[in-house]
Amino acid sequence: MVDDLRRARDKGESCFLVLLDLSAAFDTIDHNILLDRLEGLGAGGTVIQWFRSFLLGRVQKVVVGDECSDPWALTCGVPQGSILSPMLFNIYMKPLGEIIRGFGLGVHQYADDTQLYLSFKSEPVKAVKVLCECLEAVGGWMAANGLKLNPDKTEVLFWGDRGRAGVEDSLVLNGVTVPLKDQVRSLGVILDSQLSMEAQVNSVSRAAVYQLHLVCRLRPYLPADCLARVVHALVISRLDYCNALYVGLPLKVTRKLQLIQNAAARLVTGGGRRDHITPVLKDLHWLPVRFRAQFKVLVLTFKALNGLGPVYLKERLHPHRSARTLRSSAEGLLAVPSLREAKLQGTRQRAFSVVAPALWNALPSDVKTINNYLTFRRHLKAALFREAFNV
Repeated sequence: MVDDLRRARDKGESCFLVLLDLSAAFDTIDHNILLDRLEGLGAGGTVIQWFRSFLLGRVQKVVVGDECSDPWALTCGVPQGSILSPMLFNIYMKPLGEIIRGFGLGVHQYADDTQLYLSFKSEPVKAVKVLCECLEAVGGWMAANGLKLNPDKTEVLFWGDRGRAGVEDSLVLNGVTVPLKDQVRSLGVILDSQLSMEAQVNSVSRAAVYQLHLVCRLRPYLPADCLARVVHALVISRLDYCNALYVGLPLKVTRKLQLIQNAAARLVTGGGRRDHITPVLKDLHWLPVRFRAQFKVLVLTFKALNGLGPVYLKERLHPHRSARTLRSSAEGLLAVPSLREAKLQGTRQRAFSVVAPALWNALPSDVKTINNYLTFRRHLKAALFREAFNV
C-alpha cells in the first residue's frame, strides 16, 4: 500500500487513504454466510463438516469469583485469539475487495483491518464522488453481511500538492462526515500527510527508550545471554518492526533509531557511553539500523521472487531486459523504474518498487543466485555485514 502511495505521489498525483473501522468485527460473523464462502472456494464434505463443528454449538459463560452464569449460546462470530480466526475472517471479507476494486480503488485487507486508497491527477470533486459512492457500497455490503462500520473511528488521510481545497469535509460514511486527519495509524505504523515517517520514528523511539530503561533496571538480575535476548525482544524488535519503510529516509530521521540501537548494544556488552560504537556492533554481529532496513527489503524481495511472499509485491518486480545480450543479463538483475516517472525524488527513493530492484542489483552475484531461503538470509547478512563494517 505504501509503495502504491509513494509511486502515486512520485507521479504528482493526489491520494486518499481510508482506514475502515469495524465494531466487534470477529463477534458478528454470520456462520451460514461463512460456510457458503468456504463452499464457494471449493471446500466440501469432511472439510465443511469440520468447520461446522468448529463454528456451531459454542457457548460462553461468565465467572465471577465462585459464581458461574448459565451458558449462553453463540449464534455468530469466530473465536478471537485462535490462529484460524483471522484466516476465516479474510475469507468472509473476500467479496468486499472485489466491490472496492470495482470503483477503481486499491485495497489491502487483513482480518478486520481494511485499507482502501484512491489516486488521481485532477478533478478532486470527481474523486471525492467516486470515493463516497464506494464507501456507500461498502456500508451496504457490511450491513447485508452482519458487520457494522464505525464512522467515528474510520480515518482518512489525504496527500495533495494543492492542499485540501475541494476535499475537506466532503467524505460521508453512513450519513456521518469523516474528517481528514494529519496522520493515521495503520497496523501499528503512523503515516503522515507527507509520508515522511517522522511521526512513526518518534513513536518507535519513545517506546524503545521506555523499554530500554526497564531493561536497565533488570540488568543486575540477568545473565549475559538472557540480557541479550530480553533486549532483542523488548527493544530491537521495535526498531525492526516494518523497518523496510525506513529505507531512504534522511539521516536526521533514522539517527534517533541508531542512537537507541547503540545504547542497547552498550547495555548488552557493558560498554561505556563514550566507547566507540562500531567495534561494539561488530562484536555483537548487529547490523546498523540502515542496513537492517535494507536486509528487510531484500528478504521481502527474495520471498516475492521465489513465490514465498505476497503476489502484490511480486507484481512490482520485473527482470531487467536489455536489447543486447550481456553477461549481466544472466545475473538475475531487476528493472529499476525509469527516472522519467520521477517528480519527487525523495519519495521515489523510498518506494519498494524502486528501492528493492536497486538493492537487489547491488548484491554479489553468488547471493542473488541462492534459492534456499535460510541460506539466502545467512549469506545476505554476511554481505551486508561486510559492507557495513568494511571487512
